[in-house]
Amino acid sequence: MSRLGGTTSRTHSRASRIAVTEENQRRAGEQPAGAPHPSQQPTGPGSPWAPGPYGPQGGYNPPGAGGFGAGSGGFEPGAGAPGTGSFGAQGSGGPDNPTSAFGANQGFGPAAHDAQGRHESGPSPAPYGSGYTQPGGPVPPGTIPPAYGGGPSGPGPAKRPRRTALVAGALALALVSGGIGGVVGAVAVDRDATSTVANALDAPKPNVNTVSNAPAGSIQAVAQKVLPSVVMIKVASNRAEGEGSGVVLSSDGLILTNNHVATGGGTGARMEVVFSDGSTAPATIVGADPVSDLAVIKADGKTGLTPIELGSSAELQVGQPVIAIGSPLGLAGTVTTGIVSSLNRPVSTSGSGTAPGVNPVIDAVQTDAAINPGNSGGALVDGEGKLIGINTAIATLGGETGGQQSGSIGLGFAIPVDQARRVADQLIKTGRATYAQIGIRLRPQDTRAQVLEATQDGPAAKAGIPAGAVVIKVDDRVIDSGDALIAAVRSHQPGDKVTVTYTDEQGNNPRAVQVTLDAAPAEAGR
Repeated sequence: MSRLGGTTSRTHSRASRIAVTEENQRRAGEQPAGAPHPSQQPTGPGSPWAPGPYGPQGGYNPPGAGGFGAGSGGFEPGAGAPGTGSFGAQGSGGPDNPTSAFGANQGFGPAAHDAQGRHESGPSPAPYGSGYTQPGGPVPPGTIPPAYGGGPSGPGPAKRPRRTALVAGALALALVSGGIGGVVGAVAVDRDATSTVANALDAPKPNVNTVSNAPAGSIQAVAQKVLPSVVMIKVASNRAEGEGSGVVLSSDGLILTNNHVATGGGTGARMEVVFSDGSTAPATIVGADPVSDLAVIKADGKTGLTPIELGSSAELQVGQPVIAIGSPLGLAGTVTTGIVSSLNRPVSTSGSGTAPGVNPVIDAVQTDAAINPGNSGGALVDGEGKLIGINTAIATLGGETGGQQSGSIGLGFAIPVDQARRVADQLIKTGRATYAQIGIRLRPQDTRAQVLEATQDGPAAKAGIPAGAVVIKVDDRVIDSGDALIAAVRSHQPGDKVTVTYTDEQGNNPRAVQVTLDAAPAEAGR
């Protein structure tokens, strides 16, 4: 409709100018009967031709005679009756001038333009367009009324170029039209037949392929690959309810998640899994391990699911791009991106579902990908869409507010996939998991890993590590706290041999010994 409107406006505009051009040509050869020749006009006091404070009175109108709304044709000082409106309202041309929206004879110069936009010869234009009249009659042909400030015989300022009148006319049209874009566009096109108007809204709507073939290795491609393998888990009981995330391990509904998600509702809690296609299914716990904070659940009656592809956390590098996918704050299928910020971060995940005496410390992958409450149990994947970690915890600037956790500050932590793979396999096969232990009792939150006691016949005691010793390294990994030692040991499998470096209580006399790690069940609390 806008294009049709623009065409109609252009036709009326051209016809109006043709009529005005013919009227200008007719008037160019006339002057009112009985009007004296310009050379015979009286110039004494009171004469309209006498010089005024701003030049001849024909070039400036006293208050009420012209201006913008005081009774003139807008750009035609001296014409029209008071109160006829600004910008040349209808009837502003005076008794001898036809009604026009721009004052007498339009505001485009006496020579006007023909229908094709060509300039026709004629008298020189007035400073603000043709139809410029003086009190007592129109200006004789060939006479140029003085510009503002010019005297009767002074040269006055240089004549304004015709372009000024065209711009002024276009401006008035834009103001009067008040947003009717078709009219404004039509005037611009008529004056320059070579110009065209392009409009983005006129372009055809592109064909969109709803199944996009994303470039290999792009975030978009990774998201398309991984999203079908990530689920939302809803847990509800009489005492609590909440949401978490999980990753599909098998096509028949085995799902890996966090222990604090699966057991967070307490005994008798109901669990429901929401899949990427919107379908749902009830689920039950296959096995849970509070030490590693991992659990496996089974969705009932599901087949044909897409298992996630497992990667490896052994070769992760700081700075490597990663993508987190889960259901933060109940928003299923949320994708965020970041990098591996650090490795081997000891993070305690104590909380709901943690058995008394258990210290769940993970040897975490740190990332700045946005992780929020509800992301727990979700996927952290690499640039190929392979699982490298299970999102588990975040650092915050403060405690809970009003019973609600605060959000991401760019410090998220995931359980490395190599540990998650081993624990998940054990939980599926036996319903319980084991972990490596060194046989040392210590204070986890201490800022150094000081041995309070070495368990009799345990790995540390067999290696000769005495009470009071301070462990400073496990292999090449620096140990600077009790939690750091726990995390380092649990990152290994039972039976692994590690080199432990320790000092005396004063930090002197370092010594390195080889220790063979034992296996311990989750119930042992370490």
